[in-house]
Amino acid sequence: MIPPEQSSAFVAAMENVLEVYSWPYNEDYPVICMDEKPVQFFADTRKGFRSRRNAAGYYDHEYIKNGNGCIFMFTEPLQGWRYADAQEHRTKIDWAKQIAWLVEDQYPRAKKIVLVMDNLNIHSVASLYDAFEPKRAFEIANRLEIHYTPKHGSWLNIAEIELSALGRQCLESRRIASLELLRKELKFWFVDRNKKQRGIDWHFTTDDARIKLKRLYPIVNF
Repeated sequence: MIPPEQSSAFVAAMENVLEVYSWPYNEDYPVICMDEKPVQFFADTRKGFRSRRNAAGYYDHEYIKNGNGCIFMFTEPLQGWRYADAQEHRTKIDWAKQIAWLVEDQYPRAKKIVLVMDNLNIHSVASLYDAFEPKRAFEIANRLEIHYTPKHGSWLNIAEIELSALGRQCLESRRIASLELLRKELKFWFVDRNKKQRGIDWHFTTDDARIKLKRLYPIVNF
C-alpha cells in the first residue's frame, strides 16, 4: 500500500530509508531491519499425515485454537543474516528485550546499529525505559540509529521480505500448536537459510523512486 496522492511525509521517510540501503557494508555500523508478525496456534483434533512428497496433510478441517503469539524478525541484508524469535505477546517490554539482545549479545562491538523498522507505537526508545533501569536503557538507546519506514510503506522494510519467505518456506499450510514448537521451527528455518542465502541485493534507489513514484512527490511551485 502506498498513498494515492502527493505525500511529503511518505517520500521523506522513503528517501531516508533508500539512502540507508545504498550505504556500503560497515561492520561498525551494521544495517539491521526488523519486523513482527502475529501468529495463531492451532492443535489438531486428529493426527495428520505426510504425503509421498513429505507435505503435511490433514484428514479434516477440525482444529483447536491454542492461543496467539508474535514472531520477531531481524535481518542484516548485506551479510545474509537473519534471526527469528517468537514470544507470547508484542508489547513494549517484548520489543525492548529483543532490542537489548540485538545490541548487547548479537552486535556487542558495533559502534552504532542502524535499525530500520516501521513506526509502530512500541518501536520507541521510550520502550527501553519501560523495560530497564535508566542507565541500561540509555546505553542501549545510545547505540541505536533508528530509521522509520513511512506509513503504508512496509514494503520498504527488508525484514518483511524475510517474513514472507518464512511464511512460504516454513509456516504455510501448517498448523503450529505451541510457542515452543514455533521457536524450534523458526530456528531450523533461519539457520538453514543463513547457510544458503548470502545477502539481499536491493535494487530500488532514490532515483528510481523519483521517476516511478513521481505522483507521490509534492508539486512545488517556485
